[in-house]
Amino acid sequence: MTGPREDYLDQIRRDGLDLPPDLARAFASVPREAFVPEGFQRRDGSWVRPADPDFLGTVYSNDVLITKVDGRVPISSSSQPSLMAIMILALRVTPGLRVLEIGAGTGYNAALLASLGATITSIDVQEDVAVRARSALARAGIAGVRVKHADGYLGVPGSRFDRVIVTVGVVGVSPHWLAQLDPGGFVLAPVVHAGTDPVLRVSGSPAGPVTGTPICAAGFMRAAGPLNADHPGAFPPPVAAGALTEMAVAAPARFDPPLDEVPYRDLWYAAGTATRRATHAVIPGTDHSRLALVDSAGTGGAVLLPDGSVLAGGPEAARYAALAVEILDRWTAAGRPSMRAWRVMLTRTGDPSSPIWVPDAWEVGG
Repeated sequence: MTGPREDYLDQIRRDGLDLPPDLARAFASVPREAFVPEGFQRRDGSWVRPADPDFLGTVYSNDVLITKVDGRVPISSSSQPSLMAIMILALRVTPGLRVLEIGAGTGYNAALLASLGATITSIDVQEDVAVRARSALARAGIAGVRVKHADGYLGVPGSRFDRVIVTVGVVGVSPHWLAQLDPGGFVLAPVVHAGTDPVLRVSGSPAGPVTGTPICAAGFMRAAGPLNADHPGAFPPPVAAGALTEMAVAAPARFDPPLDEVPYRDLWYAAGTATRRATHAVIPGTDHSRLALVDSAGTGGAVLLPDGSVLAGGPEAARYAALAVEILDRWTAAGRPSMRAWRVMLTRTGDPSSPIWVPDAWEVGG
């Protein structure tokens, strides 16, 4: 690689991610710019065009490229390359592997998988997204990928796969995906948990039992239809800026130095196993979104900060502060388990005509 692509692989590896030679070659050889021919949105909301001086430099950065918005809400993108790499590694790709991809995006992820020798069927519910992904794959000269405009919840009736990879946030796993997997296959999906979308590796039969293992922390755009349907015990949505009442310190700091991003995400995951009131919330007077336990009104509760202190507010502040302290105590006493230490049991729920398998119980080291 030359020019703006020179340090692309270094950026992907920056957090210690080990890229095997075949995956490094895929990232080095597949032209990411071919998958964003109309440009993309920066994080500040401005649009980057191919004629802009920083176009290629931004394309070859370890960042998400937002390619379609509905008003101000992103609804299609090219995911962060380092996250794509983690998921591809977790998929255990070998030549000839049959992969069902739910959420075509720009087509770039499917192109990387195809470069590793897999055969991909990619589904997107948005017809224009599917058309653009198909065109981009042809433009990049990528073979071995079929892009379909269809409801991803149904998979591809009558087809068989070795893996399913989901590139949008979902509340659970479709039984249709499990039914279309050959023995030994599994689903890799970002499943909603406490306002985030940690990636789960899920296996089981469409009739159960179904179990999963967390792979990594993540955040994704949410799917539509049954894949994002409400269900009993669903976590509350993230709380926007200005929605929380004023908060006061309810418990002092306990971590010195404060938890960095990875262990804070581990604590966050543990909180979601302890209570269905865990989610994101923007702390009053700041632009920081933190782990929160929110009350039924969605305006009060408790916030757990990286230093282990607890803020609380609203009519049930004492109750939620006590719950936050209990979560911190349990997680600390257990040796601060990482999210990968958990085993997840899923249950079948939702509309009987379009059921879905959702996380229902968790245990460490099971």
